[in-house]
Amino acid sequence: MQGYNVLMIYNQTMDKLLMCKRLKNPYKGLSNLVGGKIEDGEAGLDAAYRELKEETNISKEDLTLHHLMDFTYYLQDCYVEVYVGRLERDVPVSGDENILYLSDLNHDFFDMSFYAGEGNIGHMIEQVNLAKGKLFPEAKVN
Repeated sequence: MQGYNVLMIYNQTMDKLLMCKRLKNPYKGLSNLVGGKIEDGEAGLDAAYRELKEETNISKEDLTLHHLMDFTYYLQDCYVEVYVGRLERDVPVSGDENILYLSDLNHDFFDMSFYAGEGNIGHMIEQVNLAKGKLFPEAKVN
């Protein structure tokens, strides 16, 4: 079963979420979260930090990732690990795989004509909102 990760990266005040506009399929032209494949034998958390660095230039020193949830797709023979982190400082974000941007959170992330993931992004954001105090007790968040 192939593993993937999805990374929910919030700014310091947690009022913006790092997104990318996909330049290739699947979901070409739609906004998505960053992430990628988990290599054979690679721990999920290690893969998450590796993908984050490769795709955004954000490093382990810039935030702590928390394992939020998993999705298992038995008929597609794959699973997705979802990680969330809050930047500890302003970090210049750069990457050439997709167009990166910080999104306000006042959008309809369930809108499948704009966002990838069949509504999963909206669901994941709601889960972070429910667990914000546990995930980031030290943060001054909205």
